[in-house]
Amino acid sequence: MSGVFNTDKRIRLGIWGLGRGQSFIQAANFLNIDVVAGCDIYGPMREQFLRNVPGAYCTDNEDDFLAYDMDAVLIATFLPDHSKHIIKALESGKHVMCEVTPFRTPAEGVRVVEAVEKSGKVFNLLENYPFSKDNMFLRKLWQDGFFGDFMYGEFEYLHEGRTLTYSYPNGNPMEPGYTVHNWRSSLNYHYYCTHSLGPAMIITGTRPVTVSAMFCDVTIPGYLEGARIATACPSTIKMDNGGLVRNMPGSTTNDYHTGMRIWGTRASAEKLHDGLRIRIGGGGGGPILQMKTQWPELAEWADKAGHGGGDFWELYYFAREVLTGEPAPWSIYPACDVTLPGILAIRSENLGGIPIQIPDFRDKKQREAFRNDNGDVKAFDPTKIFPGGHDTAITSDFSKTMIQLYPMNQYGGLYLLNRVMDGIKIYPHIADSASKIAIQDAARKLVADLPEIAKTMETALKIKNAYPDSMPGKTIARIIDFYDIDAILNYENTIQRLNRWLTTLVF
Repeated sequence: MSGVFNTDKRIRLGIWGLGRGQSFIQAANFLNIDVVAGCDIYGPMREQFLRNVPGAYCTDNEDDFLAYDMDAVLIATFLPDHSKHIIKALESGKHVMCEVTPFRTPAEGVRVVEAVEKSGKVFNLLENYPFSKDNMFLRKLWQDGFFGDFMYGEFEYLHEGRTLTYSYPNGNPMEPGYTVHNWRSSLNYHYYCTHSLGPAMIITGTRPVTVSAMFCDVTIPGYLEGARIATACPSTIKMDNGGLVRNMPGSTTNDYHTGMRIWGTRASAEKLHDGLRIRIGGGGGGPILQMKTQWPELAEWADKAGHGGGDFWELYYFAREVLTGEPAPWSIYPACDVTLPGILAIRSENLGGIPIQIPDFRDKKQREAFRNDNGDVKAFDPTKIFPGGHDTAITSDFSKTMIQLYPMNQYGGLYLLNRVMDGIKIYPHIADSASKIAIQDAARKLVADLPEIAKTMETALKIKNAYPDSMPGKTIARIIDFYDIDAILNYENTIQRLNRWLTTLVF
C-alpha cells in the first residue's frame, strides 16, 4: 500500500491537454493514481510530458489516446472543447475529471449530464479554489454552525492575464504569430465564474437559483479590443437559502485571485491580500481576529500540491470516489450548479440586467427546457484577427510583440513603465522605506530596459500602421492612447529624467 488510501488498487490515468494537465502529476503520485498516457496537439508539451513521465504513452491523436489501456481521463484541453471531450471520454468507458468550465451553453450541459448518467462512470469537475486551507477551515466552521445562516458574500477571482491572450501555457508566443490563444483571447469572464462562486457554494452549502448582471463597459488596454475578458464581470446571485452572493471574476488592476468577504447571522469573515480574519460577537462592533488555519487532514500531502493545496484535494476526492464510491463535492450536478450562473449572467447582461432563473439539471423536466438552448456565445476566430491576404512578414510579429509589451512576470515592458511613472507621482507620500526602495529599483530597471521597450513599440506601430482597422491595429492604437508613447520612443530623454530623479532623491 502507498499514499493516502488503504488499498493496493491503482487508477491508470491519461491526461488530455498537457499545459495545465501536467501540473497534476505530482499530486497524483500520492493518491493511488499512475499517470500512464498523455495527449496534446502541441509538440513541445508532449516532449515535456515525456520528460516528466518517462515511459508513458503520448500522442497527438485523441482516438489513439482514448483507446489506450487506462481507467480515467483528466481533461485540460481548450475550454470550448470540454463538453465534447467529456462525452467522448465517457463513451470510451473512462472515468472523467475535467477542468473548468465543463460546458459553455445550456444545451451542452444537458448533453454532458445525460452522458454521465448513461455511462455510470465517475465525473468530477476540477474546481480547486474551494479547497484552499482557509476555505476548508471556513467550511468546517460553517458546518458546525459557527457563522449561523448565510446572509451575504462577496467573492472574487481577479486574474489579469494579458500575456495569456497571446501565448501558450509555457509562455511562448502563439504560432503562427498573427494568431492569438484559442479561447483566452475571446473569453467572456463570466464563463470563468466557478473560481469565485465555487468557494461560496462549498463553504456555505448553498446552491445558486437566480442571477442578474450588467455590463461593465470599461476595459484594460492591452487585451484585444472588443474582448470581454478585458474587464470585471460582476453578477448578483441569490442562493437557495435566500442569501446573496456578489460574484466577480475578471481582469482588474488589483489581483488577488480569491478575495472574499462573507457574512453569516452569527459571525463574518474576510480575506483579501493578507490572510483570513473573522469577526465574532454577532454584531458589527465585535473583535476582529487574525486566523492561523490548518488543513483538516492530510496536511503533509496537501502542502506539496499546486494552487494552495487545491490540486491535491481535487484529485483526492476523485480518487476516493473511484476507489470507494464515496461521492465527491464536484460531481456532475454541483458542476452544473456552479457553471450555469456564468452562462446565464451573460444572458442577463444582454437583457439589461434582469434576473434569470438558474435551472437544476438534476430535474429532467428542467433539463428538457434547455435541451436546444445554445446560449449566448459570441467569440471571434483567433486565427483570423487580421484581414485576408495580410503580409505575414509584418503580422507574424504580433503575438511576440504583445508578450514583450506585457511579460508574464509583470516586471518589464509596459507594466514596468506604469509602475515607475505612477510610483514617482506618489513617491513623496509613500509611508515605508521598503516601498520607496522598490520604486527606486524599478526606475533603475526601466533605465536599462527602455531602449528595448522602444524597439518593441516601434514594431507594434508598424503592425498598427499596416492594419489600423484590424483587431490588433485597434488594440495597439488603444495602447498608444493610454501610455506616454513619446516617453518611450524618445527614450534617451526619459532616461536622463529618470537618472536625475534617482540622483536627487531625499529619502
